[in-house]
Amino acid sequence: MSFFNDPNSLFDLKGKVALIAGASGAFGNVAAQTLAGAGCKVVLAAGNKDALAEIGAKCEALGAEVTLINDRPTTEASCEAMAQAAVDTYGALDILVVASGINRVAKIEAMAPETFLEVMDANVTQSWLLSRAATKHMRAQGSGKIVLVSSARGLLGHPAGYTAYCASKSGIDGVVKALGCELGPDGITVNAIAPTVFRSPLTAWMFADTDEAKKVREGFYARLPKGRLGEPEDLAGPLLFLTSKASDFYTGHILYADGGYTAG
Repeated sequence: MSFFNDPNSLFDLKGKVALIAGASGAFGNVAAQTLAGAGCKVVLAAGNKDALAEIGAKCEALGAEVTLINDRPTTEASCEAMAQAAVDTYGALDILVVASGINRVAKIEAMAPETFLEVMDANVTQSWLLSRAATKHMRAQGSGKIVLVSSARGLLGHPAGYTAYCASKSGIDGVVKALGCELGPDGITVNAIAPTVFRSPLTAWMFADTDEAKKVREGFYARLPKGRLGEPEDLAGPLLFLTSKASDFYTGHILYADGGYTAG
């Protein structure tokens, strides 16, 4: 039967096993609930125990089988344990989403070298380590979907002390492209979602009805063809695409979920 008889089958994720690191964060929260709602069995990892329990309960309410890991992907051992837990619990590891990461803002002369390295480690090295841990399981089963989190700032600079963040997201882009080439022959796709500003606890002030927030928003609107900032659901569609059969021919790709910000 041609897939044209049922195009929606391209996005069918029922029964897939997904590991989401940084599941209690803004993007991780969206990823966890989106994949849980799509029928995945989800393994959720995060360092904040209370927030992890909260997102776990939301996923269970969506009908998903849920396993919680109160840890961050900070070491080779922790990453190996996360990937192994998915396989031991559910028998496979089909999807990896690395949504963990940090930002530290300071002008270059005010940023300590160790702070720069902290951002690079959290955003690049930890994504690489967890991708590495997942790869051996995905290679063994002959398939897999890896989705990392980049940013519009991986392509564009920023004048307000973002050297560490911009460099780290450019690093993610490089990892995605190189791994896309390396793992493509093994049936594994590696892609990234690159948002601009999205509504989250960290950006809530930008959506507020204050003069400062309005001024900042207007600055973004001047560069945003869509004329608004991002909402969590704007990340769900790209994630479903990149984790499903629909994206089997896409790898090494940076998908900008940015309302056209990087187009102009």
